[in-house]
Amino acid sequence: MHTCGVEIKGSEVLLCLLSKENDVFDIRDVRQTRFVLSDANDTEEIQKFHRDFKKLMEDYQVDAIAIKARPHKGKFAGGAVGFKMEAALQLITNLDVHIISATEMKEQLKRNPLPIEFADTGLKKFQEQAFMTAYVDIMLRTYAKQ
Repeated sequence: MHTCGVEIKGSEVLLCLLSKENDVFDIRDVRQTRFVLSDANDTEEIQKFHRDFKKLMEDYQVDAIAIKARPHKGKFAGGAVGFKMEAALQLITNLDVHIISATEMKEQLKRNPLPIEFADTGLKKFQEQAFMTAYVDIMLRTYAKQ
């Protein structure tokens, strides 16, 4: 089970690849930990973002993308660029794409606390939410099978 956790902030996609095999988690090194979309009105740039992200997922044999949900309205609402990026990720074929709400994350982390402190993962601070999202997605898929 290879999962790419994603947090979308503004015009950036921050990511973390997490695998679980035989009840052992592995944080995978990846050549690119963020994507930036500078012009969301440029069709070619959105298509390039889509192709580049899809290629990264293929190269690392990722099975699923887990995206941290963002509010649609209110003070912390996601912007239009972020929603375009989210849609581009959802259109990647041959991958399960899940959007995980804050409530789902909170419930799952309560049921299945992280087995390691984030500071001990070796990841950069900006990858924390992507890591948590990938972990929660793996837990949801693991326990949905039982």
